[in-house]
Amino acid sequence: DDPHYIVDEAVKTHVKMIKETKGIPGVNMERWQEAHTVRHCALSLVGEPIMYPRINELLGDLHSRHISSFLVTNGQHPKAISSLIPVTQLYVSVDAPTPESLVAIDRPLFSDAWERLKESLSLLKDKGQRTVARLTVVKGWNSDEVEGYAKLIALGKVSLVEIKGVTFCGKSDASNLNMSNTPWHHEVVELCQTLKLELDRLREKGGPDAPPEYDLACEHKHSVSVLLARVDQFAVEGKDGRRIWKTWIDYPKFQELSARHVQDPTFTFSVEDYTAETPSWALFGSEEEGFDPTDTRHRKKKKYPKYRQFDERGVPTHDHNNEELGLEERKRLAAMMDEKVKQVGCGSTVTQLKGGEKLIQDASLMFRGQVIIM
Repeated sequence: DDPHYIVDEAVKTHVKMIKETKGIPGVNMERWQEAHTVRHCALSLVGEPIMYPRINELLGDLHSRHISSFLVTNGQHPKAISSLIPVTQLYVSVDAPTPESLVAIDRPLFSDAWERLKESLSLLKDKGQRTVARLTVVKGWNSDEVEGYAKLIALGKVSLVEIKGVTFCGKSDASNLNMSNTPWHHEVVELCQTLKLELDRLREKGGPDAPPEYDLACEHKHSVSVLLARVDQFAVEGKDGRRIWKTWIDYPKFQELSARHVQDPTFTFSVEDYTAETPSWALFGSEEEGFDPTDTRHRKKKKYPKYRQFDERGVPTHDHNNEELGLEERKRLAAMMDEKVKQVGCGSTVTQLKGGEKLIQDASLMFRGQVIIM
């Protein structure tokens, strides 16, 4: 199909869908009005967008309308990656750290899928704009072998590493995942911290494939996601000596630079040319844990209690108002934990079920489903 037609129809359909939401209780009319103007496009989720033979024309059409582009590829088409025009942010999904786990998780079409992935990642270091290695963590399937992930990230010297827990969307014939394969936010944080240490080790080792320095920059607890960012591209030192992160995107600046590249293909620009300072609520370790404080969350009343904090065993210590639980209540919850440990043992156990499904059981997580995220 014609790329202009695709973009035009996509914008029209978006606006039509937004109009249909008018009148729904809770809709913020200011946001509703803003949503009529498309500003961002995620080429992701369904299919492989980079296979579209006129992808550069489509990206150019988006940019001409001042619509930013977020393109996600599974890294199986390195030639297409090499020929891409500048994209606002280019992602390569890194779903597994070894050839064997890549086959088990992605079920790739190509017999040389691992070589294609490595070549695609290697090409990222020459792209110039923001590049991201996206790791979707599936507990029991690809949450080990951190060294393998670090080596893949080092190949592309990517700008950012986005680590996100898989979202369980229900049972289907196309997947053998279950709810126990979805990691909690604290588990993703621990994996991210371990990955940073492994990247540090590879950097200290040196050599042509040594990665640049990365550090934990942002988190969004509700999305179960953490962001590692390159220090040389996104961190500056403030007047007080503290590190200031600039992982946000200056969209008008990107559109200006992109338009200049269209006029003069010899003109190049880099990641640092369109960064913006990260708001404090989005920083890793912030009290807001990634939630914009200008937004208000509405929650339905639930039958079961909710908790905010836990001890090292996973027993709740604070209620939904972040008030410390009484001693008797903590004893009661600890007794429940002890009973669960008797049933499933300490630590995580992985049980292989029919059809290749893996069931993860861990007593320390029994109360995590009753957590409130502020």
